[in-house]
Amino acid sequence: MNKRSRLTLIGVSSAAVAMLVLSFAAEPLYSTFCRVTGFGGTTQVAVKAPDRVLDRTVRVRFDANVDPAAPLAFKPVEPFIEAKLGETVLSFYEVANTSDGPVAAMASYNVAPHKVGVYFNKIECFCFKKKIFQPGVSERLPVIFYVSPDMDEDRLANDVHSITLSYTYFLADDVPKTARLEDASAVY
Repeated sequence: MNKRSRLTLIGVSSAAVAMLVLSFAAEPLYSTFCRVTGFGGTTQVAVKAPDRVLDRTVRVRFDANVDPAAPLAFKPVEPFIEAKLGETVLSFYEVANTSDGPVAAMASYNVAPHKVGVYFNKIECFCFKKKIFQPGVSERLPVIFYVSPDMDEDRLANDVHSITLSYTYFLADDVPKTARLEDASAVY
């Protein structure tokens, strides 16, 4: 093999290896990017509420969806609330397992408009962990959140008067064999 062919082979092989490595790294890198920037309506996770509450209010609408493969009934307890920027809000969703066996599921979430994802902060959410729902059992699932008062200082968010918080439940990994029917609130 001549020198030029060898260099071409090395270049093509290097490009293939780089593409393979990037394909495995793409999802965690994209996920991190979305969490940091709020891109695509990705919400933030907060440890505590902000120090200030403003008079400006936004309507927060609640949306619930279920993957057709998941035998769950899922809905918000209330369709919307009015919240002041910086105010800590507690809201609930209801979920029921409509099958005759345990269902492991996890909720994905986002907010719309996407530009406010960076300002929407969850302190506590059922969406942080996979849950096992027992057959015929319904539960109320809490979400505690606030819309950051910093949104008031963003001129690009001045037109936002309504935010939609949307969840979709998907089936998770198989139900662990150790899941007991009595353990209706199992989280793993």
